[in-house]
Amino acid sequence: METLIQNILAIVLGMMIFFSFVLAPMIFKILDAENAGKFVRKIFPYYYFVNLIFLSIAIILFIIISSLEINFYITLVLAISFIFAQFFLMPMINKLKDNNEEKKFKYAHGASVIINFIQMIVLIYLLI
Repeated sequence: METLIQNILAIVLGMMIFFSFVLAPMIFKILDAENAGKFVRKIFPYYYFVNLIFLSIAIILFIIISSLEINFYITLVLAISFIFAQFFLMPMINKLKDNNEEKKFKYAHGASVIINFIQMIVLIYLLI
């Protein structure tokens, strides 16, 4: 069961790396700015949701094997950070962009990038 948890965490990390370093940059290289923005707004909720589902499965597996130690709590915090990003940070970023508040948008977007990077580092920690 612990191996399954590790595999799930590795899948989440792999999805995050692919999305961050392959898919997102390609979107802005292939599509014009307007369509890239529309596409990103549609795909990010799925990105957060799928990662949240995988982390939730890992959390459930931690509970099933009664392993409520540090890795369980770290995984729980990761899941909460995806909830925060999907339901609070992304709507705020979209609103700032829609209202042409570029300076605030850049800070909020920067915060989302930093959170995403920290999530990846934490996943790497959990996997080593």
